[in-house]
Amino acid sequence: MSYKITLLPGDGVGPEVTSAAVKVLAATGIDIEWEIVDIGESAIKKHGTPLPDIALESLRRNKIGLKGPVTTPIGSGFRSVNVALRQKLDLYACVRPARSIAGEGTRYEGIDLVIVREATEGLYSGVEHWMDEQHSGAVTENIITRKKCERIVRYAFEYARREKRKRVTGVHKANIMKFTGGLFQEVFREVSKGYPEIIADERLVDNICMQLVKKPAEYDVIVTTNLFGDILSDLTAGLAGGLGVAPGGNIGNEIALFEPVHGSAPKYAGQDKVNPVAEILSTELMLKHLGEGKAAEKIWNAVVEVIKEKKVVTYDLALPGYTSRPVKPSKCSEMAAEIARKVAKA
Repeated sequence: MSYKITLLPGDGVGPEVTSAAVKVLAATGIDIEWEIVDIGESAIKKHGTPLPDIALESLRRNKIGLKGPVTTPIGSGFRSVNVALRQKLDLYACVRPARSIAGEGTRYEGIDLVIVREATEGLYSGVEHWMDEQHSGAVTENIITRKKCERIVRYAFEYARREKRKRVTGVHKANIMKFTGGLFQEVFREVSKGYPEIIADERLVDNICMQLVKKPAEYDVIVTTNLFGDILSDLTAGLAGGLGVAPGGNIGNEIALFEPVHGSAPKYAGQDKVNPVAEILSTELMLKHLGEGKAAEKIWNAVVEVIKEKKVVTYDLALPGYTSRPVKPSKCSEMAAEIARKVAKA
């Protein structure tokens, strides 16, 4: 079967890691036609906006996309392209697996959990204002709706059922945020009743941070609101080996967009240095979404094998903490080529 897929290379190291992922996908033999569209800083130069309409139109037309990281100015400048994509395309489920494959430097062995994050509202709704004309204070509104709580919680339970996972943990702060956290808690309890075969429990967000560091193997699927999910997915990525091996997917009812969890790392742009695994494993998630399970498995196995061998890995995986023997760091493109070679052989 052939696919037409939107490719958004992004900024910073985005073009390098997406190029690496495209090379690995080609090795699967799946027929893919790429529709390449600029977003982020490069799009500003061409279109006057970091998120041009042609990018949204391409994703609406193709229904599937692969994206590289995009730079988001801190404190000022344009709002997050990532947030805008999720809101405009209603990509409400941000799915971020954390699996320990980075080798000896991984904090824990056997990490295999998934953060399911509501991605269209909450504290990232973008509703902010100054308290007065003197800008003496600012307010951000935490918008939580019953409809969106219900669909993200239901998505998490359906995901757990489909992936044969045994536990879903709802994370909130209902003890302090009585209305917003309380609504999420209420909906979680209501929806969980429809999945009696799956263990359903709850944690306060501060408590789950401690629990994940102490005993992460006890957790399976974690569903939560936008900001909490953003923070927890970085935490679990750290437990499982770092952002360099953390993929993600943004899923809606009609469109799905896959991307690494990490940022654009502009200081490394053009150096052919950064770890391509997070982007490559994002293609694994994309192939699963498309029903190409065998090809996805080939990519997963090849990535695991290359990291385990520690012969052709980027600098972060060659650090002393990640290997007990001296390893000469390889380039991003070299590691991608080695993964692609193993995929083609499988």
